[in-house]
Amino acid sequence: MSALTILEAAPIGSIVAWSDGTPRPPERHRKKLSAWQNNNSQGRLIRKQGQRGNGTVALAACFTLHEADFGAGGVIAIRVHRTFSVESGLQFAIVERPTVGSVRVFDRAGDNAELVHLAPHRAAAEEWLSRHGYPNAALEEVTADEVAADVVEGRAAA
Repeated sequence: MSALTILEAAPIGSIVAWSDGTPRPPERHRKKLSAWQNNNSQGRLIRKQGQRGNGTVALAACFTLHEADFGAGGVIAIRVHRTFSVESGLQFAIVERPTVGSVRVFDRAGDNAELVHLAPHRAAAEEWLSRHGYPNAALEEVTADEVAADVVEGRAAA
C-alpha cells in the first residue's frame, strides 16, 4: 500500500508496517542492519494530518506512527515517533486493526488529536486515564460499524 492509502484507510490505533523492499542484511553487518531497520519496521498509527499550509508554504498530508518506548523501572525516557508524508516512496501494510470494543484515548478532542493509549475496554481506558492525567482527554470506542465499513470497502487487514 502507499502512504496515501494508509492515510485514507487505516483506522487510528492500527499497527502499520513499512518497508523499502530491500532484503534484511545478516546480523554480522551491524551498520547495514541498523540502516535497513530504519526503513523497515512497524508502529501504531497515532495521528493523521491533512494537507496544511501557511501563506506560500504548503505541507503535504502525513501520518504519525508510535514505533517504540525506551526507559527503565516503568519510566519512559524516550518515545520514538515516525511521521511519514503521503509522498513517501516506502511501502506500507496494515498488520493489525483495533478490535471492536477497544477504546482509543486521545490527548484532546478535535482534528489534531493524538492517540496516547489503546485500551481493551472503557473501564481500562478510564483506569489508565486516572493514572496518567490528560485533563482534556477524549475517549472513542471502536465500533462494529467501523470494522464492517472496512470489510465492505475491501480494507480488511491483510
